Amino acid sequence: MAATPPVPPDPPSRVDDVRPSAAGHSGDGFSGGSRAVPATEVEVGERAAPRSFAAELPVLILIAFVLAVLLKTFLVQAFYIPSGSMEPTLAVGDRVLVNKVIYDLRDPRRGEVIVFGEDAIAVGDDTEGPLRRFARSLAAGLGLAAPAEKDFIKRVIGLPGDTIEQREGQIYINGDPLAETTVAEGGYISARDPQNDFGPLTVPEREYFVMGDNRPNSSDSRFSLGTIPRDDVVGRAFVVIWPFDHLRGLGRADYGARGDLPTALEALLPAATERLVALASWS
Repeated sequence: MAATPPVPPDPPSRVDDVRPSAAGHSGDGFSGGSRAVPATEVEVGERAAPRSFAAELPVLILIAFVLAVLLKTFLVQAFYIPSGSMEPTLAVGDRVLVNKVIYDLRDPRRGEVIVFGEDAIAVGDDTEGPLRRFARSLAAGLGLAAPAEKDFIKRVIGLPGDTIEQREGQIYINGDPLAETTVAEGGYISARDPQNDFGPLTVPEREYFVMGDNRPNSSDSRFSLGTIPRDDVVGRAFVVIWPFDHLRGLGRADYGARGDLPTALEALLPAATERLVALASWS
């Protein structure tokens, strides 16, 4: 009998030609194992990374903007000084940072420089578009322009329940002279104003009597402003940030009277808490 010639085996299949089916198995019964990745797929993956960053960039910008808005709204805000009522302490065009949370922790104290508003009375054009209103609000929040609301900055002189009066330019609190002096005498007021003596009057509860350091040229609680309700106080001005040659802290006036002296903790604030707030505003 003649020998039957051997049948050659089928050629081996290439693993990298195998493609899994929808059920996870190959069409010829092969399943499991890894396959070689074509070079074209690697190139596509490498090009996808820049597109992913570009897609995330608007989100990052939005997060940064939201954080800035929250900082301005709840922590610290820059204010522009539009008038000379606080000279020589603050000049026209100065920008100050205002701590907006400190009076959530305690009440304003005599000698502090505060910012307060008048129920957000608009001074801009009510017909301006939303983009222009937004730009104006952002510039005001950075201290680059006057705010759309009527904000004021003055020094706290009378506290709730105080009886305050002025005689021959000297301020009296509950019958005692307030130990404040002019710049020429080493103090902070520009000059005394004996032409506008007033009182005595009692400061209502939860209200404050405020005055400008430029006494002869300040519209304050002696005149149309009256006493300032606690709820209208925005915060405490604690540092001048612009121009750079005016850069300095705004401390509380030390009148040398019991109950008005800063505590040891307050003496550390410029180097601790308030400095941190100032640094946060630049982040």
